[in-house]
Amino acid sequence: MTTDVTVTDEAVASLEGTADPRLRELLTGLIRHLHAFARETRLTQAEWERAIGFLTETGKMCTDTRQEFILLSDVLGMSMLVETINGDRAAGSTESTVLGPFHMTESPVRELGANIDLVGGGEPCVVSGRIVSGDGTPLPGALLDVWQADGNGFYDVQQPDVQPPGNGRGLFTTDAEGRFWFRTCVPSPYPIPTDGPVGELLKATGRHPYRPAHIHFIASAEGHSPVTTHIFVAGSDYLDSDAVFAVKQSLVEDFTPTDDPSLAREFGIGNPFRQARFDLVLDRA
Repeated sequence: MTTDVTVTDEAVASLEGTADPRLRELLTGLIRHLHAFARETRLTQAEWERAIGFLTETGKMCTDTRQEFILLSDVLGMSMLVETINGDRAAGSTESTVLGPFHMTESPVRELGANIDLVGGGEPCVVSGRIVSGDGTPLPGALLDVWQADGNGFYDVQQPDVQPPGNGRGLFTTDAEGRFWFRTCVPSPYPIPTDGPVGELLKATGRHPYRPAHIHFIASAEGHSPVTTHIFVAGSDYLDSDAVFAVKQSLVEDFTPTDDPSLAREFGIGNPFRQARFDLVLDRA
């Protein structure tokens, strides 16, 4: 007969017929850790039912343009932990960080130099740099997927009646020297969505929902491992208390005030503006 002492081993033993050894390993670990958690905390029936209800409501909040489970993973530090465990990169390579919940739509293909800020209202800036291999060799034809919130801290999918689809997004291809450049607005700090179960969790634990100002990137090139990362604006609020624990010092960059008329003409942007320059360094696959 099953008891609170035997149930863990019995549940693990039920997996003996699992054909996929990795699936069996994962489920075994999950069962043992969940059961240990319940024993350690003396979990009550009411608390377990409340947890089930919380997860049910989290699922109900998920849509084609919002992933509440990713948001939950983010605020529990799980996304960053998994990313870091699997982000063992060579010294000098660009560090990875979380994907976030808003990489939900296909970024529109844009020409180098295009403006991804389709609504205006933010401080204009130019983001430029190169995608290179670990030895510094430029990677022509590399892809750079970019997405960010607008100057008010909202992504296009959060404001479909205000922002056109694809605002703050772009898919760029580097030139023959591995270079990329595009126009946008300086990102601002913003709160993650708090109108769902994750927001209730933050409120219950006395945590703020804010993220420091940043731009998302996925850089990829043939023969190299892709990297999912951010660039954070130096001096931004919340760099030391990011709600999703995603800040790494190597990813903090200056967005430098610039009033050079020749640069303004070169980039086709009004003067003054801000400028961020950096390389994205990929590991060989």
